[in-house]
Amino acid sequence: MSTDLSVLDLVPVPSGTAPSQAIRASLDLARLAERCGYRRYWISEHHGMPSIASSAPEVLLARIGALTESIRIGSGGIMLPNHAPLRVAEIFQTLEALYPGRIDLGLGRAPGSDQRASRALRAASGEQFADLLNEMIGLSRNTLRPGHPFHGVTVSPGDVELPPIWILGSSGASAHVAGAAGMGYSFASHFSPVPAEPALRRYRGAFQPSAAFDAPHAILGVSVICAPTDEEAEHLAATVDLMWLRLRKGEFLPLPSPEEALAYDYSDMERAAIQENRSRHVIGSPDTVRAELEARIADGQPDEVMVVSNIHDASKRLRSYELVARAMHQINATDDIGR
Repeated sequence: MSTDLSVLDLVPVPSGTAPSQAIRASLDLARLAERCGYRRYWISEHHGMPSIASSAPEVLLARIGALTESIRIGSGGIMLPNHAPLRVAEIFQTLEALYPGRIDLGLGRAPGSDQRASRALRAASGEQFADLLNEMIGLSRNTLRPGHPFHGVTVSPGDVELPPIWILGSSGASAHVAGAAGMGYSFASHFSPVPAEPALRRYRGAFQPSAAFDAPHAILGVSVICAPTDEEAEHLAATVDLMWLRLRKGEFLPLPSPEEALAYDYSDMERAAIQENRSRHVIGSPDTVRAELEARIADGQPDEVMVVSNIHDASKRLRSYELVARAMHQINATDDIGR
């Protein structure tokens, strides 16, 4: 298969598990991803959510870089309105200095939190994303015009450049911007209600080569739950059914177990909504997952598929990623990956 596989880790917190334990589980996933041949490992940024422990992706990336050797690591993404552009440039140039040629800077405009957490972060409006992005790049390259209030401010370490920048999107609105700027583009089909193909086409059509990207590079984010059998995968997927329903209600509870989800008393309307949401997930045995991923690759023609797996049991989550790698022939059936 020519389409690479990568990992998106939301650092989900399963019910009955401490958030600190979920953070440590990410270290296991990153090491497994490298052994299984995944191209890159990204961590999301979310705040104020008991269900997700990825509030400081840059800290986790610093640790994961030390525990791995070759896999690219990055943010999927840093929500730029939450941060001063100077700090983002400093942090990611520091990471680039520590792990040269292995860092990705994925950027998003969404808050990654509810309104109260956004206020606590002193977050800017998402409408300011373009200005914040230009300011960050201008600070890094020392290209801010003389009249700019931050002209002459130095980013340290200054002997390294910002790592490649990827723009994250879920509606297609930022696809043209990413292409015209010569950046990478990642589409979040794991939660987007709109199809990915038009956005990926728009990105490629607008693409202009840059120093970081001589050709367009599109990533398709896909939610995958893989198990040895279709039946077990369906059982595990009960977790994402209830998780999604709760998120829709603004309830950010820890990731429910399949048993908890199956015992939930769904209304007919809730069951219909869950069934509609199932189209965003790839669920099944390795053969089932391979067929569905190949169909999505044929539709959108992404250069890379980024897999996110929200599974309650940590060991079965690791197993899912390993099974996907085997199904897509990224590792051989006889390879001993180990733990």
